[in-house]
Amino acid sequence: MAKKIALIVGVGEAKGLGASLCRRAASDDYHVVVVGRTAEKIEKVAAAINQGGGAASIHVADVTDEAQVMKMFEAVDALPDELDCVVSNVGNAFVHDTLTMPADFFEQAWRIGCYAGFLIGREAGKRLAERGQGTILFTGATASLKSRGPFVAFASAKAGLRAVAGGLARDLGPHGVHIGHVIVDGIIDGEQIRQRMPDLKDRLGPDGMMRPDAIAESFWQLHLQDRSAWTFELDLRPFKESF
Repeated sequence: MAKKIALIVGVGEAKGLGASLCRRAASDDYHVVVVGRTAEKIEKVAAAINQGGGAASIHVADVTDEAQVMKMFEAVDALPDELDCVVSNVGNAFVHDTLTMPADFFEQAWRIGCYAGFLIGREAGKRLAERGQGTILFTGATASLKSRGPFVAFASAKAGLRAVAGGLARDLGPHGVHIGHVIVDGIIDGEQIRQRMPDLKDRLGPDGMMRPDAIAESFWQLHLQDRSAWTFELDLRPFKESF
């Protein structure tokens, strides 16, 4: 019997949000297509799912490249299972002083933070609208709503991604496709931040960081929502985070 496919784009370390999204989809018996730029990392995520009795395959892609995005979706089209959920979890926190920022730094932030989401959303939207159902979810950030200091490039990209998501929601909602934008307003307790700032978790204290599995659960609940009461935007933060 054919499974539903969850295409999770932007997967890195096993302790990150992307990997948590993969595991959550697999727990509902989805065939998970794990997409990232580093084969070694996504192979570990897929292997853990397969060893646990789930179904996962990998696809290596740079999703800022339109040709690679097209090939990624063509590979999904060739699978015997049916695409049902797509998550664009692509992005890095670009930080640079504004007055000395090179133009190509700004452009790269936009390509990763916004342009990639547009490509993923466009190609996913074509397929899901044809089916008349499915979900496309985008990972946002605090910077989706406000810009300050050295985050001008990052914020412009994330604000742009939010605009892409909003446009897709209005275009595709009437065709039965649920679009969700999730603002992650806090620091994710993942491998990257632990390596860069090993003392941060202790400084923030208990519950000061966001657990990837908890974030992934909120994403998945958006996907499971009844179409009579869809949420477009959800904002998540630790309970003691000021906002």
